[in-house]
Amino acid sequence: MIRAVGESPVAEALSDAQQTVYRPLLEWARRSPLHSGVLGHSVHPVLTDVTLGCWLSASILDAAGGSGARASARLLVASGLAASVPTALAGAADWTELSGAERRIGAVHAAGTDIATCLLFGSLVARMRGNHAAGSKFAIAGNLVMVGAGLLGGHLALTKGTANRTSARGAAPSA
Repeated sequence: MIRAVGESPVAEALSDAQQTVYRPLLEWARRSPLHSGVLGHSVHPVLTDVTLGCWLSASILDAAGGSGARASARLLVASGLAASVPTALAGAADWTELSGAERRIGAVHAAGTDIATCLLFGSLVARMRGNHAAGSKFAIAGNLVMVGAGLLGGHLALTKGTANRTSARGAAPSA
């Protein structure tokens, strides 16, 4: 499946569109502190743990916490959304250094995370309007989409080594 994504002409078109639409943001992200080599690897995978941890925890509270956990679940969804901003910027900066199949896989990963983030935003809006059931459903849908997107991102970082900052590919300029 991952190979098919990497070879897909649709993924290539998506990658080209993202490059065009986000060009100024990508250039800024690549020069930002979020694209650092201080850890020896990208900060994007570390930041994903915060974002995904918040969103998964909210869904666990939805399922097992009862009505008393609704405020905590809402706070966790909001916290995950706040954490998603630097997470996405760090990932976008990493993506600027990719090419070929890795770049196409990264583009699909980014599109998936964008969809999931929109679903989680819908979850927060529903929760803030007092519709916990809809908020919970949006969160589950967002987490499910994030599983697929995360599989692609994990493949890039762990199998392909794109998060590595010790190689020539990942060497970030020091500021």
